[in-house]
Amino acid sequence: MGYESHLKEVLQSKENLKLVRKEAEEYCEKHNVDECSEMGKRLYLSESYQIQEVGVFILGHIAAGCSAALDFLRHTVSENSSWKVQETLAMAFDIFCHDTGYEKALPVIRDWLKDENANVRRAASEGLRVWTSRPYFKEHPEEAIAILSSNRDDPSEYCRKSIGNALKDVSRKFPELVAEEIATWNLQSKEEKQVYKIASKYLHAQTSL
Repeated sequence: MGYESHLKEVLQSKENLKLVRKEAEEYCEKHNVDECSEMGKRLYLSESYQIQEVGVFILGHIAAGCSAALDFLRHTVSENSSWKVQETLAMAFDIFCHDTGYEKALPVIRDWLKDENANVRRAASEGLRVWTSRPYFKEHPEEAIAILSSNRDDPSEYCRKSIGNALKDVSRKFPELVAEEIATWNLQSKEEKQVYKIASKYLHAQTSL
C-alpha cells in the first residue's frame, strides 16, 4: 500500500489533528530529509485537506535543516485557500522555530512578520502562541511583546486579531510589561485601537476587580 493510500485509510476524513501530526512525525522518523521533502510536497497536492496537512507538518519537521522546505511553506502553502491548512502552516512554522531554537530563529520570525502575504505574517504570530511559553521568550517576554507590537498596525484585520490575541496571552503572566507597551500606542489609529482593545482585555478585567 502506498503512503497516501495508507493515510486515506487511517484518516478517513475524520477531524483528528493529533493523528495527522502523529503520522507526519512517524514518517519523518523513518525517512531522510530528501524523502520527507519529496513526500511532503507530493501530499500537499492531494485533494484531501487532511493529507495536505500531513504534508505541511512533514515539511515543518525538516524545515530547520532544509531551506527549500521552509520556502515551500512560505511561498506555496501560504497561498492555500483553506483556513485549516493555514492553521497547520502556523503550527509547522512553530516546529521550525522549535527545532532551530527560538533565539536563533528570531531573524526568520521577524522576516515572516513583515512578509507581504497576510497568511505568512499570521503564521508567525499565531504559530508561536503562547509566545512566552516558548523557550527564550519565556525568559525574554519584553522581546516577544516588542516583536508582536511592531505589527499592531498590520493592514490585515485577520493578522491584527492574531497580534492582539498573542499580546493578550502574554498579559496573563506579564501584565505590567504589556500595559507599559500599549500605553504608548496611537489610539487615533483604528488599526492600533483594534489591537489595543484585544490586547488589554485581561488588563481591564484586573483593573475592575
